Amino acid sequence: MTLRPQWEWRLEGADGPLERPVSPVFGNRYDAEQWLGEHWRVLAAQGVASAVLQHEGRTVGPAVVFPQA
Repeated sequence: MTLRPQWEWRLEGADGPLERPVSPVFGNRYDAEQWLGEHWRVLAAQGVASAVLQHEGRTVGPAVVFPQA
């Protein structure tokens, strides 16, 4: 059995991590970044203020901060 790398977004509101919405898990960084690029407006409307990319539980890079409406 081959294990695939896991990439996901930790979604945060103004007061810290959110339980919902939840990021899907991706097999590569490109797919994770593409998903965020396509969905950030919907996420912002749901109260997400920023997103932090994680690779197998470790933070990768700085947070992506969404513009406030």
